[in-house]
Amino acid sequence: MAQTTASQPYQAINFSEKFARFSGQWTPRVVAEMNDYQFKIVRVQGDFVWHSHATTDEAFLVLEGELRIDFRDGHVLLRPGELYVVPQGVEHKPCAEHEARLLLIEPRGVLNTREQGGERTALNDVWV
Repeated sequence: MAQTTASQPYQAINFSEKFARFSGQWTPRVVAEMNDYQFKIVRVQGDFVWHSHATTDEAFLVLEGELRIDFRDGHVLLRPGELYVVPQGVEHKPCAEHEARLLLIEPRGVLNTREQGGERTALNDVWV
Protein backbone atom coordinates (compact mmCIF):
# COMPACT_ATOMS: atom_id res chain seq x y z
CA MET A 1 0.00 0.00 0.00
CA ALA A 2 1.84 3.07 -1.21
CA GLN A 3 1.19 6.14 0.87
CA THR A 4 1.58 9.43 -0.98
CA THR A 5 0.27 12.96 -0.77
CA ALA A 6 -0.43 15.51 -3.48
CA SER A 7 2.44 17.72 -2.27
CA GLN A 8 4.92 14.83 -1.84
CA PRO A 9 4.02 11.99 -4.20
CA TYR A 10 7.38 10.25 -3.65
CA GLN A 11 8.74 9.96 -0.13
CA ALA A 12 11.29 7.58 1.33
CA ILE A 13 10.54 5.71 4.55
CA ASN A 14 12.80 6.98 7.32
CA PHE A 15 13.26 4.29 9.98
CA SER A 16 14.50 6.72 12.65
CA GLU A 17 11.42 8.89 12.21
CA LYS A 18 9.13 5.87 12.32
CA PHE A 19 10.75 4.47 15.48
CA ALA A 20 10.35 7.88 17.16
CA ARG A 21 6.55 7.47 16.88
CA PHE A 22 6.29 4.55 19.31
CA SER A 23 8.21 3.16 22.27
CA GLY A 24 6.67 -0.23 23.06
CA GLN A 25 8.70 -3.39 22.66
CA TRP A 26 7.56 -6.53 20.84
CA THR A 27 4.81 -4.49 19.11
CA PRO A 28 5.51 -4.58 15.35
CA ARG A 29 4.39 -1.57 13.29
CA VAL A 30 3.79 -1.72 9.55
CA VAL A 31 5.77 0.82 7.50
CA ALA A 32 5.10 -0.48 3.98
CA GLU A 33 3.48 -3.21 1.92
CA MET A 34 4.57 -4.92 -1.27
CA ASN A 35 2.05 -7.21 -2.88
CA ASP A 36 0.83 -9.36 0.04
CA TYR A 37 3.94 -8.76 2.18
CA GLN A 38 4.35 -6.28 5.02
CA PHE A 39 7.51 -4.54 6.18
CA LYS A 40 7.29 -4.10 9.96
CA ILE A 41 9.61 -2.35 12.37
CA VAL A 42 9.85 -3.48 15.98
CA ARG A 43 11.84 -2.80 19.14
CA VAL A 44 12.79 -5.93 21.08
CA GLN A 45 14.48 -6.69 24.39
CA GLY A 46 14.43 -9.83 26.51
CA ASP A 47 13.04 -13.18 25.44
CA PHE A 48 10.14 -13.75 23.10
CA VAL A 49 8.10 -16.98 23.08
CA TRP A 50 8.88 -20.22 21.30
CA HIS A 51 6.76 -20.32 18.16
CA SER A 52 6.71 -21.32 14.50
CA HIS A 53 4.83 -20.24 11.39
CA ALA A 54 3.40 -23.29 9.63
CA THR A 55 2.70 -21.62 6.29
CA THR A 56 5.35 -18.92 5.84
CA ASP A 57 9.00 -18.02 6.25
CA GLU A 58 9.88 -15.03 8.48
CA ALA A 59 12.69 -12.57 7.71
CA PHE A 60 14.58 -10.65 10.41
CA LEU A 61 16.85 -7.72 9.43
CA VAL A 62 18.71 -6.06 12.32
CA LEU A 63 18.86 -2.27 12.02
CA GLU A 64 20.39 -1.54 15.46
CA GLY A 65 21.63 -3.73 18.31
CA GLU A 66 21.97 -7.51 18.31
CA LEU A 67 19.38 -10.25 18.01
CA ARG A 68 19.84 -13.91 18.84
CA ILE A 69 17.37 -16.35 17.34
CA ASP A 70 17.31 -19.58 19.30
CA PHE A 71 16.38 -22.89 17.72
CA ARG A 72 15.91 -26.19 19.52
CA ASP A 73 19.30 -27.33 18.19
CA GLY A 74 21.32 -24.08 18.08
CA HIS A 75 21.09 -20.35 17.42
CA VAL A 76 22.09 -17.54 15.06
CA LEU A 77 23.40 -14.14 16.20
CA LEU A 78 22.53 -11.13 14.04
CA ARG A 79 24.25 -7.74 14.16
CA PRO A 80 23.31 -4.47 12.38
CA GLY A 81 22.95 -4.99 8.65
CA GLU A 82 22.51 -8.76 8.95
CA LEU A 83 19.48 -10.72 7.77
CA TYR A 84 18.21 -14.19 8.59
CA VAL A 85 15.19 -16.00 7.19
CA VAL A 86 13.56 -18.56 9.48
CA PRO A 87 12.03 -21.27 7.27
CA GLN A 88 8.36 -22.06 7.65
CA GLY A 89 7.56 -24.59 10.33
CA VAL A 90 10.86 -24.11 12.22
CA GLU A 91 10.34 -23.40 15.92
CA HIS A 92 12.33 -20.38 17.08
CA LYS A 93 12.62 -17.83 19.88
CA PRO A 94 14.06 -14.36 19.23
CA CYS A 95 15.83 -12.64 22.12
CA ALA A 96 17.95 -9.55 22.73
CA GLU A 97 19.98 -8.73 25.84
CA HIS A 98 19.71 -4.99 25.10
CA GLU A 99 17.11 -3.22 22.98
CA ALA A 100 17.45 -4.01 19.29
CA ARG A 101 15.57 -2.49 16.36
CA LEU A 102 14.48 -4.80 13.57
CA LEU A 103 12.74 -4.88 10.24
CA LEU A 104 10.48 -7.92 9.81
CA ILE A 105 9.26 -9.03 6.40
CA GLU A 106 6.29 -11.38 6.31
CA PRO A 107 2.93 -11.89 4.61
CA ARG A 108 0.07 -9.62 5.64
CA GLY A 109 -1.96 -11.09 8.51
CA VAL A 110 0.82 -13.10 10.18
CA LEU A 111 0.40 -12.93 13.96
CA ASN A 112 3.71 -12.44 15.76
CA THR A 113 3.20 -15.38 18.17
CA ARG A 114 1.24 -17.52 15.73
CA GLU A 115 -1.14 -19.77 17.67
CA GLN A 116 0.97 -19.76 20.86
CA GLY A 117 -0.68 -16.52 22.07
CA GLY A 118 0.17 -14.98 25.43
CA GLU A 119 1.19 -11.56 26.67
CA ARG A 120 3.64 -10.97 23.80
CA THR A 121 0.88 -11.27 21.16
CA ALA A 122 0.62 -7.90 19.39
CA LEU A 123 -2.22 -6.36 17.42
CA ASN A 124 -1.88 -6.98 13.71
CA ASP A 125 -1.79 -4.44 10.86
CA VAL A 126 -0.93 -1.42 13.03
CA TRP A 127 0.67 1.25 10.83
CA VAL A 128 3.13 3.88 11.94
